[in-house]
Amino acid sequence: MPFAAQHRAPPSFTTTPSKVGRMAQEYKEDPLAYGDYHERPPVGNPQERYEGNDYDGSDRGLIGDTYRKFRKQYSGQTTSGNPPANGGPEQPSGLVSGLFSTIHGAVHGLGSELQQRVSGRPSSSSHAHSGPQCDDSIHSATQHRYTSFAAQRNSNDIKWYVDGCGYMWAVSRALEQARESIWIMDWWLSPELYLRRPPAQNEQYRIDRMLQAAAQRGVRVNIIVYKEVTQALTRKYLSPTIPRYLHSLLPRHTDRFSAALTGLGLAATFASLEYLESENQLMSPFVPVCSSHTKHALENLHPNIAVFRHPDHLPDAQTLQSSFISSLQNLSLSAKTASTLPLDALKAVYGMNEDVILYWAHHEKLCIVDGRTAFMGGLDLCYGRWDLNQHPIADCHPSNLDATVFPGQEYNNARVLDFQDVPHWQNNKLDRTKNSRMGWSDISVSLRGPVVEDLRAHFVERWNFIYGEKYDVRKDVRYSRLTFNQNEAGTYQQRPLSSQGQQSYQPYPQPQPSPQSQQYRPSASPYRQKDGEGQYFPPPPSSSRGVDFDDESGSRGFGGDERHHHHHVVGQEIDQMADAVRGRFSDGVQRIGDHYEHHQRLHGGLQDAGIPCQIVRSCSKWSHGVGTEQSIQNAYIDVIQRSQSFVYIENQFFITATGDSQKPVKNKIGAALVERIIRAARAGEKYKVIVIIPAVPGFAGDLKDDASLGTRAIMEFQYNSINRGGHSIMEMIANAGFDPTQYIRFYNLRNYDRINTSASMCEVEKNSGVSFGAAQQQYNDAVELPAGFPSRGDDGQNRDFTMNRQGYNQYQQGTQGLKARQGLGSGRWDSVSECYMLGGADIRGVPWENGKVSEMDAFVSEELYVHSKVLIADDRIVICGSANLNDRSQNGDHDSEIAVVVEDPTPVESYMNGRPWRASKFAATLRRQLFRKHLGLLRAQDPQRPDGNFEPIGVPNAYDFGSEEDRLVVDPLSDSFLYLWDSRAHQNTVAFGRAFHPVPHDDVRTWKDYDQFYENFFKKSEKGADGKEVRKVPSKYEWGHVVVENFSPGQQGVGELKELLSTIKGTLVEMPLLFLIKEDIAKEGVSLNAFTEEVYT
Repeated sequence: MPFAAQHRAPPSFTTTPSKVGRMAQEYKEDPLAYGDYHERPPVGNPQERYEGNDYDGSDRGLIGDTYRKFRKQYSGQTTSGNPPANGGPEQPSGLVSGLFSTIHGAVHGLGSELQQRVSGRPSSSSHAHSGPQCDDSIHSATQHRYTSFAAQRNSNDIKWYVDGCGYMWAVSRALEQARESIWIMDWWLSPELYLRRPPAQNEQYRIDRMLQAAAQRGVRVNIIVYKEVTQALTRKYLSPTIPRYLHSLLPRHTDRFSAALTGLGLAATFASLEYLESENQLMSPFVPVCSSHTKHALENLHPNIAVFRHPDHLPDAQTLQSSFISSLQNLSLSAKTASTLPLDALKAVYGMNEDVILYWAHHEKLCIVDGRTAFMGGLDLCYGRWDLNQHPIADCHPSNLDATVFPGQEYNNARVLDFQDVPHWQNNKLDRTKNSRMGWSDISVSLRGPVVEDLRAHFVERWNFIYGEKYDVRKDVRYSRLTFNQNEAGTYQQRPLSSQGQQSYQPYPQPQPSPQSQQYRPSASPYRQKDGEGQYFPPPPSSSRGVDFDDESGSRGFGGDERHHHHHVVGQEIDQMADAVRGRFSDGVQRIGDHYEHHQRLHGGLQDAGIPCQIVRSCSKWSHGVGTEQSIQNAYIDVIQRSQSFVYIENQFFITATGDSQKPVKNKIGAALVERIIRAARAGEKYKVIVIIPAVPGFAGDLKDDASLGTRAIMEFQYNSINRGGHSIMEMIANAGFDPTQYIRFYNLRNYDRINTSASMCEVEKNSGVSFGAAQQQYNDAVELPAGFPSRGDDGQNRDFTMNRQGYNQYQQGTQGLKARQGLGSGRWDSVSECYMLGGADIRGVPWENGKVSEMDAFVSEELYVHSKVLIADDRIVICGSANLNDRSQNGDHDSEIAVVVEDPTPVESYMNGRPWRASKFAATLRRQLFRKHLGLLRAQDPQRPDGNFEPIGVPNAYDFGSEEDRLVVDPLSDSFLYLWDSRAHQNTVAFGRAFHPVPHDDVRTWKDYDQFYENFFKKSEKGADGKEVRKVPSKYEWGHVVVENFSPGQQGVGELKELLSTIKGTLVEMPLLFLIKEDIAKEGVSLNAFTEEVYT
């Protein structure tokens, strides 16, 4: 039965506490809120799991496909294991299975061996501790929790930012006030990014202009960005030469059948790799960033700006072939010994040579200003990240182009048109009159206090590692080492990962009231650069035992004029000595004070009353020049295990393992969740885990296209982590005898908007003689001019520097005298995103006048992309940073990451499951702010009206404790809250499904369903390899637009649509756990194998 038919839409819901309470009493949690989870056949019989599905869990790609074909051919109708009919001879299915299993083992061995050897650690250390002890005899004890390089530090201040608007405003304020140094570490940094909006009123706040102004003030700017893969790998130079060479190494006595199968395996492997190399979007970054543009655009502004790009990726083809061949000279190859290929050969097969890194990235997002204020979290300073709490996805302003909020490349929907050729602002312009942008939901923090010293240490280590690896030989005066006293900061280089010396399963202590903390004051002494040396950061002042009496400027004896009386002379000398003593004592006290202040800066005050914070990270030999550290994963596992009632996870990905049977996934965060949930269930405790992730974890358009392999692979790994595959979290809980939906649930985010292509646009175009699109293009070109060419003069007037602005000027003049048209001509209704937020207008009353399109065709919807990386437990502890919940971020030897663990002792009186609960202020306010945003219980944000949440650290977060909306989300375990949360998610899901047919969706369980639900409405014409159209029928609707045929014709249909949209509150929707449940999601159209599957985890 289809999902929609199984559920009755909940009654209309208003946010009054009394009504919440009454309805909560009648509400029974629907076990099918995510579809018919318990319909599936038993886990123990995977062959019969889905009717018509031949997926057996074997390897992806040509090897796995060939294996399945051989299995079918030889086993015939005997898949159940019965002997052949009529007593005929048994087919050699066991032989084929054994041979292909050998090949599978070799392929897995190659990938596993490569991963272990390149990461610089043995396979036995590729795990996280699920308890306080490690029994692998490799790890050694450490003094730091989570085996982090840094200790927990007291006396810190920390502040959260939900979404990019407030965060980037705060960063702009800090950059504006920088006096000594600016350090930035980003996955991507866009020089043309505006930190304040709209750009027309904030041109000086474009990041390249801000960094240029800082450099001109004498500030040293050091930036590290990820160097993306810029071209295809050179496996094409290895095939077919290398497969033939490998095959020639088989022993002469090898029988023909085995030799043929081995040759097939080699050919399949290299063909699959070559195909993936050309088609797989993960062979290049998700977003085609341009670190070269970042480097040169910024370094050209001022010699005080230095930009490092790392890592390097590609050797030349000759080096690659030579290294590969030479490493195989003395090798005797068989399928069984293939997994023991020499290291250089493994690297060559996988696309690596020496220290060349293909897949893994620097993923930290970190900005440190003057060594005192730090910003970190999920937000890069790049295109696509700036957004408001209401996430408007329309930005068409026919009455005033200067009201544009997302200029040029910033107006982006990667599911329609990804970033392309970012150095040239005239390219990659999505048509904002037809397509929506994609909203971006994210979280970051700013910090001040001793914990910043550890972030500084992390940056200095990375900078010096990269400098020594590739920039030392360049002898460019702008590049130099940074120095830092790491031991005083509590950090240790080159330290092996060791066990977590902390008792597990102990609940976190309750926040206790404490005296007002002394405000953190950074050292007053500036960090100067010594002549001829790198930037210098001084060690602590030398310790003093007390007053120093060895000052040569003081008197030591009794002297003086003999004409004076002896007692006068003595008295005078005594007075002088007393003055000297007082001066020296004062100097000594000052030295002691300076030393104490420095100690406070590193370790916190003796009378602690600040916020304890600890930096954790993922890094290894390739990324940081150290042994593998995975303290982020250790922190996640420990916090989950010790949680008492509630865990909230908001993350871009959710790929994890519950044990050792979900290869290639290794991180055990899933195991920690299963263990904690089962423990709670057996104890009869009410325990909840809420997870929010994106509906589509990548930027694919049509999920059925071959180009979407990467996204489908990630989706399959996520579903296998959540509710499929035999070892998922939900299946493990169900196998223990408990209903998993009572303990853990998954959600996505989605929103809608309306593009203002109404009659007001037509009127301006008629008055000016210039099309809106042409005028918008000229506006975009001017806004994205290089830093040296501001688009406005000192008098604020538009100027023509390098291009013709005539069309823009004419259009703007045409707006004069524009009729208000009930707000359509004044900008009031250029976006309707306020309508699903607190206090917003009712969409049913928002006016419209048909212009270029009808109102029905002006509505658009898109997934709200979740990019956050946060975990909140019990409203007491927070982990926030750059790390996704997958192997790439959590294992340490893949992507490099940074995060902070926050345990705020400031108490907030709260509730948990109806009982009084002492929560922590930082954790509770962040969690409540997020929940209110997702439920539409926050007012729409105005980028031109900053509040306390726009400011850097020092101004506390603004939060309205005790408001009606606050009370609705105060208790995450109460029945009234859970009803509000689940009913709104379901209500929104139903409305979006009927109006826009978004995928993924629970009604889509097969690819046939996918065609009927989505492609029949939105699939565009396709062209074959010969360039001819193979599907000539154009799509009925533009991407993300309303499926009009679901509504009545004319204005009646518009009324029906608006009535439906009025039921949407907030952006929360259910995650469709039944999507393509009867299909092997990643199999369609493309190859995937053990060499590359680890990239997707």
